Formats: sequence, C-alpha cells, structure tokens
Amino acid sequence: MTRLLTQFALPIFVLLFVCLMASRDVSAQNSLPSKPVAQTSTPPPSAGDDSKDSGDLLTVFPHSETSRYWISGQANIILQWHPAFPAKYSGPHSLLPVGENATSKWFTLYLGYELTSTTEVFLDPESASGRGISGGEGLAGTTNLDVVHISSGGSLGSKPYIGRVMLRQIIPLSKDRVDAERDELHLATSLPARRIEIRIGKFSLADFFDVNSRGSDTHLQFLNGTVDNNGAWDYAADTRGYTDGVLLEYDDHWWSVRFAEALMPKMANNTFLDADIARARAENLEFEARGSLIAHRSGTVRLLSYLNHANMGNYAESIRDFFNHETPTPDIKFTRRQGRHKYGFGLNFEQEITPQVGIFGRVGWSDGHNESFAYTEDDRTFELGGFSTGEKWRRKNDRAGVAFVANGIVAAHQHYLALGGLGFLLGDGALTYGPEKIFEGFYTAHLWRGFYLAFDVQHINNPGYNQARGPVLVPAVRFHADF
Repeated sequence: MTRLLTQFALPIFVLLFVCLMASRDVSAQNSLPSKPVAQTSTPPPSAGDDSKDSGDLLTVFPHSETSRYWISGQANIILQWHPAFPAKYSGPHSLLPVGENATSKWFTLYLGYELTSTTEVFLDPESASGRGISGGEGLAGTTNLDVVHISSGGSLGSKPYIGRVMLRQIIPLSKDRVDAERDELHLATSLPARRIEIRIGKFSLADFFDVNSRGSDTHLQFLNGTVDNNGAWDYAADTRGYTDGVLLEYDDHWWSVRFAEALMPKMANNTFLDADIARARAENLEFEARGSLIAHRSGTVRLLSYLNHANMGNYAESIRDFFNHETPTPDIKFTRRQGRHKYGFGLNFEQEITPQVGIFGRVGWSDGHNESFAYTEDDRTFELGGFSTGEKWRRKNDRAGVAFVANGIVAAHQHYLALGGLGFLLGDGALTYGPEKIFEGFYTAHLWRGFYLAFDVQHINNPGYNQARGPVLVPAVRFHADF
C-alpha cells in the first residue's frame, strides 16, 4: 500500500495544488471561453427554442437544448480498397500486397440524462462489424481507425456491446459562467468559468485527451489512426478502445489540466482489463492552454504525458533469448513481466488562420523499450495538417483536409521485427527499416440534415516501417449519418 501511495503522490499533489490555485480570485475581464467543451458566444436558447431551421439542421432529428434527456445516434460505414503493390516478401502480420477491399460498420446510440444541473450520466450501446484491409494489420498508422472497435479480422463479431457508461460531476468554483455546446458527452449548456469536473466509469481516454478539433474525428474528418490520435500515445484500452477509470479535470478561463487513472488490458491488445491497480494501471496527465496570440486568431496547445504499468514484454530480452537459442524466433510473449513500465509525451496544437481555414499537428515520443501494448506499434510520430470548411465555395457544411504523418520505432523494436518477431499489428518476417510516411486527404460533403458522404485517399510509403514493401495507395468512401 505504501508503494501504491508513493506512485500516486505526484499526480495527487498536482491536482491538490490546482484546486488550491483555483480558490484564488481571478479576474475574468480578459478571459476566453472555456474548453475542451466546445464554446460559443451565442446566448443559450430560450426554453421554447428547441428546434433549428431545417436548412441549418445537421442531424436527422432536432435535439433539444433544454430537455434533461439526450438521445442521439450515429452510423459510420467505410469502404476501403487498395490495388496490388510491390513487396519483396510478406509475413504473418503484413499488409497484403494483392488488391483487396474491406468494409467497416460502426453504429452508436448515445443516451444521456441530467440528474441535476451539475450531475450527468451517460450510456452508449454500440455495434461494430466488418473489417479493415488485411484485418487491420501491417501498418502502424492503420488506414481506418474505426477498425479498433472491431479487432483483427472482425473476431469480436457484431453483437451489440456497451461502449461507455459514466457519470459526470461538475463542481463550480466561480459564479461567472460561459456558454457551452451540448453534445453526446456534455449536456450542460452553461458552465462555471472555473470548475472541477469528475468522470467515473467506462469511456475512451481519447474522448478527453489529445483531442484536436481538426484532426480527431473519423466520422467527418480523417480516417488514419495516427492522424486522428497521437500514435506514440499507447493509451490504456481494451480491444474495442475503451477502459474503466476516473478522470479529474480543472477548467479555468484560458487553461485546463486533466488527469486520469485507468485500467490496462491483461495482455497486449486484449479484451479483458486488469482490475488489480497495484500491478497494472495507466496514468495520463494533460495541460491545455488556449488563446489568440498569433494574429488575434484562436489557437490551442496541449501537452500530454502518460505512464503505463502492465504485464509487458521487452524487445531486448526477446532478442537475447533468440540468440541464446531459447526461442526459434524472437517472441515478446515469453518475456512478459508484471510491473513493467512504458512512458511517453505528446504535443498537440491547432491554430486558426481564417474563420474557415486552420492548421494542426502533433509530435509524440515514447521510450519504446517494452512492447507496444494497447494502441499501435509506434514510438515516434510527427504530424502536420490543414483543414478547411466549404464556405468559400458556398458549401458551409462541407469540410476538407490534408495531413502528413511520419511514424518510427526504436532500434530494439526494429531489430525484433527484422529477426522475424511479431507484434500485435506488425510482422513481415524481416525488415528493411524506414519511417512509415503517410499522406492523407479527404473531402466530406454534407448531403441533407445529418447525412454526409466523403471521399478519402491515403498514400503510404514504407508500410510497417519496411522499405522492401510499398508504396501503397488506399482510397476510401465513407457514409456517415448523425441522428
């Protein structure tokens, strides 16, 4: 118990310090709207204004701004394919070099209820089916992030499951308030400018950490997993992408800090979470700053750190066992030990250039000595992208974007794959190392109300960090509906 308290001492101290600082009076005259909940300067609608003009409605059915209930849903259907591409060799976890296509289907029902003005509960049933190209294997930057809800080859099936079930508690720390946009994870339309928020239950860490308004949404934006998330952030999750945990957040006028303690899977990319937090858990800490320092245009910077404790294997030990003739090939599974650590850092930014155009990017780093465990096999990442809405061509609800991302792995991870080792996503049987380089562009057209049609294309050099394979071009069509 003493050891456990010692490990929690730093994050607990940080949160207590933030709460003490929050009790001090801060002038709000030069403040900006609070985030990460999307904010607006528009006053909240009156009690009788529960609908929007049908020409501006972006959901199939209008959603009330005053009801205690929230009921909505989404459908995301993605068809991807790729032609044959050059490959000197392939292995058990390679992107297939022959032409193939794949379809994924992801449906969610969002349910929420305001118990009080400061207490909300959420329940989100889901169904995910289909598969990704090559079963979602062979790439660090998977071409379809929705495949995380399906698992390799669609092995989890399409049976409905509970994605999220959580409670949100808001603790006001000031009388001045800011307007907030209502959505499936945030029901209050007005919030204290300074507040503490607590969430407890089942959720995805990516719902609240490393969020980027221009590059985090597979529904209407990019599809690639290392464009929508920081690839070097091995965030705690089961095979479907969810975990159980507690999230604490302090929000002030121009900054926020959030900390989460969450459960890790029992094994790499495993369905079952380890409930013994003395041996396996994940700590995540993020600081977010908002302002308009560049040309008086809004911008946001987020700094992320994480520390995972789990039953991880070690790449160097796997290689040593192979050379000692203890295994026929390096095998990370035989070196797994409870209590091993993996840590990393991330930077996430977005900057408005004009009201319609913005840029965004990420940088990520992890130590990489122990195995990639929950998200993807990526130890280094760099991303830069641009985003625009369609107002310039009189399509204000359309959106378009381009992004470039480069991913890399540490030397021991490279050597492990080169000797024929397998990760949970990668394993060509050999490796001629080169950074995985991905270019993605998309255009999403708003059809009517909550219906959208998008075209996406990705060009990938060195798939799976292998210069002996590729390049490969992956076009996609996406149909999305918001209810």
